[in-house]
Amino acid sequence: MSLEWEQVMVDSADPEALGRWWAKALGWTVVNDAPEEFEIRPAPDRLPGLLFTTVPERKTIKNRLHLDFRPDDQEAEVARLLALGARHADIGQGEQPWVTLADPEGNEFCVLGSSPP
Repeated sequence: MSLEWEQVMVDSADPEALGRWWAKALGWTVVNDAPEEFEIRPAPDRLPGLLFTTVPERKTIKNRLHLDFRPDDQEAEVARLLALGARHADIGQGEQPWVTLADPEGNEFCVLGSSPP
């Protein structure tokens, strides 16, 4: 038996808008732009992807699963993501070497610091 990681599902109020935001943030490619199911991938034939689907309810609490990203330059990447529309998020993390942000619909993600030794 084998399993291949296909995608991460992201509940959203506006799959297209949120999917396009993440595509721009990550530099990924849109592979499905259906109104209620918007998918992006690193490249058309590369997995895993992010699949944004419509849900009627808005996000109300901290995510139980989130994405972590390790850029070459944390400060520059945080500034770029904030300029795209991300915002700082306080989920009780306190002072940490990573920066917690939220996408335009409030989904938290972290921008890590330099690579571990």
